[in-house]
Amino acid sequence: MKKIGLILILAVMFTACKTEKDYLVTIQTSYGDMQVILYDETPQHKANFIKLAESGRYDSTIFHRVIKGFMIQGGDVFTKEKLNQSDMYTVPAEFVADKIHRKGVLSAARMGDNVNPEKASSGCQFYIVQGMVWDKDQLLTDMRKLNQYLGTFITMESNQALADEYTKIYETGDKDALNDFIFSLKPKVETYYGIDLSLKKTPQQIETYTTVGGTPHLDGEYTVFGEVIKGLEVIDQIADQETGRADKPLQDIFMKMKVEQLSKAKITKEYGYQYEQK
Repeated sequence: MKKIGLILILAVMFTACKTEKDYLVTIQTSYGDMQVILYDETPQHKANFIKLAESGRYDSTIFHRVIKGFMIQGGDVFTKEKLNQSDMYTVPAEFVADKIHRKGVLSAARMGDNVNPEKASSGCQFYIVQGMVWDKDQLLTDMRKLNQYLGTFITMESNQALADEYTKIYETGDKDALNDFIFSLKPKVETYYGIDLSLKKTPQQIETYTTVGGTPHLDGEYTVFGEVIKGLEVIDQIADQETGRADKPLQDIFMKMKVEQLSKAKITKEYGYQYEQK
């Protein structure tokens, strides 16, 4: 009798897994479609995004800020609808340790810390990470601080040759070469100022950013709440578009969204997305 009861329980659990549903959002653009899953671990962001997408409010918004090697940002519903400041809202930050800024994730845009110390998210704007694949040594270096100190270091009269080399590389427009040059000066800067520019990263961050790529300096600063599970190439195509002032594409890139509820089993089968076991 106990054996039969156990079999019945397992059968019920298996059936529940097969029939449990989730939202699949398709972001349609002229460069192709991106299928997106939103995380249960960020429930407020998920509910807000689904509500905006299902109501059609995201439709006809554009990717208004595009930076190659960084991210594509869009979804400015509030500006499209000409809302008053009082009608604009935010969503409380929902940071999850293992939801990091690897390529393809959706993250919420927000105002800066000076006016938004709680790091609350915009009620509508989001970005999709493109990022870059990192060299491990550079990943474990505080490149922002290195750049800050370097600005003073190379202006010293004794370092005129370094300043000339920096200018020469900068004028070529080769960002990778410039980054490599800056990194090569790390030991000199650390020794001169008596500082340590090292960063600590988790094994997950190191593995992800040196293989898949992403934007590691955004971790813990902006809420990651979903990911593209099909259509990663669309991110690259949009990121390749020519931009003008404020990183806005010269040709508007509109989006339209479709929301479906599918069984998690079907999403896994058709898109290869693996749900975490609860």
